[in-house]
Order: sequence, then C-alpha cells, then structure tokens
Amino acid sequence: MEDKFLPEIDGNLRKHMVRVPKVIDQASGIRIFGKLIKSLVFTTDVAIIRNCNANAVIAVYPFTPQPIITHAIINCSDVPVFCGVGGGTTKGPRVLNLAEDAEFQGAVGVVLNAPTPNETILYLKERIDIPIAITVVSERTDIAARINAGADILNVSGAGKTAEIVKQIREEFPNIPIMATGGPTEESILKTIEAGANAITYTPPTNGEIFKKLMNKYRDEDSII
Repeated sequence: MEDKFLPEIDGNLRKHMVRVPKVIDQASGIRIFGKLIKSLVFTTDVAIIRNCNANAVIAVYPFTPQPIITHAIINCSDVPVFCGVGGGTTKGPRVLNLAEDAEFQGAVGVVLNAPTPNETILYLKERIDIPIAITVVSERTDIAARINAGADILNVSGAGKTAEIVKQIREEFPNIPIMATGGPTEESILKTIEAGANAITYTPPTNGEIFKKLMNKYRDEDSII
C-alpha cells in the first residue's frame, strides 16, 4: 500500500521551528486520554516548547520541582505536558503535593525519578488520576515491582544502553507503555523503536545553539551586501 499524501501547512513566521526527527513517526505511540503521543520534547524552555512540533513535552529538570515552573510550562504549551515531581532528592508528602498540583493545572502525566521507592508510587496511584511514569536507568531495575506498585508508563533513560534496556523490558512485559530517549541520530532512534519503545523523548538543541546558527546566517548575508 502506498503512503497517503499528508498535506502540511506552515506560516511564513513559523517555518523556523524545532522539528523532531521524522523517523519517530515509525513508533506506535501511546494514546493518553484520546491523544496519540509518539514524540516528546525534553525541555523546560518555553520558547522551544512554543516552537516545536513534538506531540508532548516532558518537563523534568535537575532541581527540586516548583509549582510555578510547572504552571508556566503548562500555560505556555499547546500540547500535553508530563511534569517531573521528584522522587529522588524530593521525597514523601511533597511529591504527592507536587503531583496533585500538576494534575489540577492540567498535566497529562507525572514523571518520577529513578530512586523513587515503590511505596511512593503506590501512594500516588491512590490519589491522582493521571498516568505515572517511572524513570528506568538500569537493566537491574525490578520492573515487575514498579508495575505492581502502579507505574503506568516506563520512562527509559539508559544513555548508550537505552535500546538494550527497552528490548529486555519488552521481552518480559509486551504490553507496558514505554517512552525512551532515542539518542542523537536517526539510526539510534530507530534502534530504540525497534527494541520496543512506543514513544521517543527528543532532546532539542538549546536556545543558544539555535541562536548561534541564526546569527551566523545573518552575518553571512550581511557580508554579501
């Protein structure tokens, strides 16, 4: 069967945007509250979020989560947002407070850090009605315990071992939703999808990197005049 023609419309001012690699279209996706998510942009930069074609945002950062940051990202995003709510350095009732606040603000899901105890997952599962994604960074993680505790999605982030970890999980748990980091190339992304990832987390270039490229273009054009 031939691929169907897909019309695409861009405005003159929106052509300059961050686009996720096309190969991600080959992922099956994860349908959450009726919305199909194949690509997630990994950033908290609201300028990137407003100028990216990813299906969703995964807003996780290396500081204690703060509601004001969550609110700003959700308000600025026109696609679903997964919010980091701690679980590592941030523990206990504070994780629940952050998760409930994220749900009330409209987050489509919450993301817990890899060190999160299973008891915290159980505690959250009883109190929030949006998906819980638990981060997996090692092939030694007890996946069955995570799922039994109430994790809805596995967020695999194993650096160079990601595809291997995904494959190992998929062989034992054929139906658990998996989103995973795809790596820097289309080949590494495709390898992760073929290993069993349903959705891919894409790390975009930074605002500074994009600006540098744009400024170099302006300088080249100015030198021709």
